[in-house]
Amino acid sequence: MALQTITWMSAFLCLAQVSSMPMPCHLQGQLVRITHNLLRDMGGHFPLECLQENVFMAFPATASSGASQLSSSGATAIYETLKNIDTLFGADDLPTKWDQQKLENFQNIVYRQIEESKCMMVSVDTSDYLFRAEGLKTYFGNIAAVLKEKNFSYCAWEVVRKELLYTLQFILEHNSDSLLWANRT
Repeated sequence: MALQTITWMSAFLCLAQVSSMPMPCHLQGQLVRITHNLLRDMGGHFPLECLQENVFMAFPATASSGASQLSSSGATAIYETLKNIDTLFGADDLPTKWDQQKLENFQNIVYRQIEESKCMMVSVDTSDYLFRAEGLKTYFGNIAAVLKEKNFSYCAWEVVRKELLYTLQFILEHNSDSLLWANRT
């Protein structure tokens, strides 16, 4: 009888553990929020010495329109945004003035989100995804062009950081329904 009870308890605990694990193929809202906060905190306020180099590049509303309806293409647009951020931050010439530990944590969390959500690309709703993807391609192409034009200077990276903060904030405010939130009330 004791062996049977232990077996049932073990099976129950195993099931409870598995069901509490994050669901695959979902972007985790809390990790997107942490990513935003790390990016915000790694460099502080926009430096005054960079004001003359500041440019505004609006995040394309087309990339996320309708994403709050849990469409697969909306979540995939967020996934593609994170992939583009990862590509930008894959450069070897990142600013040394930034908090290096926060920068490393930022890069690791972005990479983790991408790796855990790769399977999203299998179930893309192509009816509107191509339109979203084109907007993202143009947006991140413009960001990469600013970096290159300004020779990957500290101020250029600050402009990129500022723009990506807007982008992540936009996702959190307008697309949170496309993200998985643990214990959201």
